Amino acid sequence: MEKLVITGKTPLKGEVIISGAKNAAVAIIPATLLINGVCTIDNLPNISDVKLYCDILKDLGSKVDWITDHKVVIDNTNITSSVAPLEVTRKFRASYYLIGALLGRCKEAQVGIPGGCNLGARPIDQHIKGFEALGAEVEVSQGNITAKANVLNGTTIYMDVVSVGATINIMLASVLAEGTTVIESAAKEPHIVDVANFLNTMGADIRGAGTDVIKVKGVKELKGNAEYSVVPDQIEAGTFMLAAVASKGDIIIKNCITKHLECVAAKITEIGGKIDANGDHLRVWCDKRTKKANIKTLPYPGFPTDLQPQIGVVLSLSKGTSIINESIWESRFQYTDELRKMGANITAQGKTAVFEGVDELYGAPVSATDLRAGAALIIAGIAANGTTEIYNLKHIDRGYENIEEKFRKLGAKIERVQEEE
Repeated sequence: MEKLVITGKTPLKGEVIISGAKNAAVAIIPATLLINGVCTIDNLPNISDVKLYCDILKDLGSKVDWITDHKVVIDNTNITSSVAPLEVTRKFRASYYLIGALLGRCKEAQVGIPGGCNLGARPIDQHIKGFEALGAEVEVSQGNITAKANVLNGTTIYMDVVSVGATINIMLASVLAEGTTVIESAAKEPHIVDVANFLNTMGADIRGAGTDVIKVKGVKELKGNAEYSVVPDQIEAGTFMLAAVASKGDIIIKNCITKHLECVAAKITEIGGKIDANGDHLRVWCDKRTKKANIKTLPYPGFPTDLQPQIGVVLSLSKGTSIINESIWESRFQYTDELRKMGANITAQGKTAVFEGVDELYGAPVSATDLRAGAALIIAGIAANGTTEIYNLKHIDRGYENIEEKFRKLGAKIERVQEEE
């Protein structure tokens, strides 16, 4: 069993380079299935979810060649199956993008009900609604999702709730459909824009990504034969921004899109941190105890749910009483049980958590309950007094590339250790 061993209390200082966006990569890779040919994707994060997706594509008949750790050439000329390996798709949430991509290309798909982090009820009813509106028959039974269509026809689809996954999945299914599809009340996250830009580079006709109305004019085929670079990871950048504040450090964050980070920057400034934006990099520093704040997670451009645990660490050390309202996932506060083991004073009930700031956190054995909780515990361990041991690292490895190495270069005392069972 692997664990991370962290010795705090360490102010982080130096520079960190942000990897390609995990949330964009795990949608772009299945999107390549819509291309009857070859494409090259660069700036991919070297993480387990990306590797799993490439393995799935190989099982479907794709030829996948890694040029570097971050660049892959995918040839989807000879797709031989529309049935994804169920034992793999159940391991991570983003596997549901295979439904839209395979339905668009093959007019049929069979995918295991997706797994991933346990953050509470995560229905895919909006995905199914979209597929059915396009003309597909969808059945969910025995842990599988099966979708079939003789033809997919463009239509207007109104999203009952703002859903990133459903927005992308409907976009994938409609790229090769007949006519025009209009997605109303669409999500606007940066990785939706990135997926649309990728598809347009390959020959699609998608307009309005990044607004709440996306129009997809169906095309006969995507030809590929182009190279695309994945957008920088907004959540990884935000994680290091909050690590700088929690540790009372001074970090320069390179290869980021500062526009995507405005909501995080605003909160950091509100609680007493300092930020200097310059082109594609940010300097974030803090030299005093931070102040209380109230936060509500919202779809983009609001405060991201994927940064809620990380700012929770900051607020647990801030002066006064802070409140976080989680409006996206009902079980996102599981990490607060782990922070309490480190001395945090947090009361979480339902979708609300109250943080009574403490002077100090203390090292303790803790477990990552999900991907972003794992990142939060690393930040807590770096800011805490004493030694912290973090278990269940599979969650962290799903979404952060070489995370302990990046933190080590900033001065953190962090090691990955193999512990006997």
